[in-house]
Amino acid sequence: MSRDDWDPRELPDLTDRAYLVTGSNAGLGYFASEQLARAGARVIMTGRNPNRLAAARAAVYGRVPDAATGARVDTMILDTSNLGSVRSAAATVRSRAGLDGVLLNAGIVHTPKQRRTTLDGHELVFATNALGHFALGGELLTMLCASGGRMVWVGSMSTALTPYDPVDPELTEGYTPWRAYVQSKIATGALGFEADRRLREAGLPVSSVVAHPGYSTSGRTPGIPGVNEPSRLTRFVDNLQAAIAQSKERGAWPLVRALVDPTVEGGQFWGPRFGTHGQPRRTTPSRVTRDHRIAERLWRVSEDATGVRWPFERAARAAV
Repeated sequence: MSRDDWDPRELPDLTDRAYLVTGSNAGLGYFASEQLARAGARVIMTGRNPNRLAAARAAVYGRVPDAATGARVDTMILDTSNLGSVRSAAATVRSRAGLDGVLLNAGIVHTPKQRRTTLDGHELVFATNALGHFALGGELLTMLCASGGRMVWVGSMSTALTPYDPVDPELTEGYTPWRAYVQSKIATGALGFEADRRLREAGLPVSSVVAHPGYSTSGRTPGIPGVNEPSRLTRFVDNLQAAIAQSKERGAWPLVRALVDPTVEGGQFWGPRFGTHGQPRRTTPSRVTRDHRIAERLWRVSEDATGVRWPFERAARAAV
């Protein structure tokens, strides 16, 4: 399937392939999980709340009957803001058979008005959106090497709108909700591209890709009990932006394509054709996320904050 004839509604057969999706009980993560399951993949849906995960899993089976797809959908508790939860979930995944890809999607979009910290002592938004995924990627690297797998980091258009240099990623000073979100997404993109550079340097058969969903809103998204239940006001307001907005279902398209399209290469950036909406296409990342100086600094910060050193040498042995 070439780049030009990719149809997000008709994915290639993913039978016998397995993917883990973080933050999959709602929003982009839910719809990415549904689309993967519809193509026959085994999907591990993860999130913090077991009841919401159960509702999301039931919704997938309701909208994509298992008998029709042959898919298997599992759930697992994983809170990316909690490093203990990340380590525990990764250990459970490693005890199972095979993993072809990881969608590092979980994140805080509606950031707190005041700076908050996690149980590990890190700024909440940075920890949830970036640090937890850095740790998870490192913990699952050897397993991904064994399958020649792929990891996809979820970026954002905001990094081009406000290109902060995250010299203080934990925002110990000057915290604002917007800055917390943008800096976390700069970190996510920069770490994703830096990961691919280091994977190539180590000669490992794992690719790291960054993708963004454009401007995807719940009010433009199908209503699903327990997953997406926008108010009438939200529907009204979001529909006023129909010219530039799209559903979260469509917002998941670039994420899923980045994860499963065999023509996608490591180090690429994928998003909607028209920036905020449209078919998934390869696009140009913001300059700040491609700054090697910033990426190397964020990598060191992430190693120190999480205590995770990606096991490149051990992963290379697993890939042999």
